[in-house]
Amino acid sequence: MPQATFRVRQAIMPEDHGHSPEDIKARFASGNAAGLLRDAVYGGIDGAVTTLAIVAGVAGAGLPNSVIVVLGCANILADGFSMAAGNYAGTKADIDDRNRIVAVEERHIRDYPEGEKAELREILLQRGLTGAVLESAVEEIASQKQKWIDIMLTEEYGLPREAPNPWRLAFATFFAFILAGTVPLAPFLLSLQHPFQISVIATLATFFAIGAIKSRWSLSAWWRSGFGTLLIGSIAAMVAYLVGSAFQI
Repeated sequence: MPQATFRVRQAIMPEDHGHSPEDIKARFASGNAAGLLRDAVYGGIDGAVTTLAIVAGVAGAGLPNSVIVVLGCANILADGFSMAAGNYAGTKADIDDRNRIVAVEERHIRDYPEGEKAELREILLQRGLTGAVLESAVEEIASQKQKWIDIMLTEEYGLPREAPNPWRLAFATFFAFILAGTVPLAPFLLSLQHPFQISVIATLATFFAIGAIKSRWSLSAWWRSGFGTLLIGSIAAMVAYLVGSAFQI
């Protein structure tokens, strides 16, 4: 690979994690709970889309800018809080279901230990362990109840080893919604000249930026991810503007 190309890829791609004993221990000790990326991207895109839809719809209907400000502010606060509350409630429901599954596994380990060992043996067998190594691993894991349950959660039910934090996820959604949702409303709040045109341009740039930033955690090129998100926002704004134009007064 040419040196210049390597520098470009290194600048836009996240650094690989370390492989020293200390790095490995710290990384696995931190668990694998869900990150904030999905919730922040979801909140940011929804905040920008819904607020721009209101701006475009009201502008298309020919209503005064004061209506845009009132409806836009109401959307940012009410819808942002609603999304955060919904995320919190949904995450809590996931945690409740997780706790139910943990209780089921604890009961099964207590009442049907050999059956649970058979399940553990099958899991390790599918991971490539065989013979004496397999049996030794089964007995060693089965002697540590919490680690046994952790493995069953991830391998049998597909759950992360660590439960998500509903407050962190809700805050990420709310903060991203507020931040991105303010962009299409800012030109009207600041009483700029040609606020609708500025609002559309700024919001489309925000869509592209969200997509480009999101690409840091994916294999997609930053420009491709940016344009994909931009397309979603453009369609939403166009639909809202056309609907508003149909009811122009």
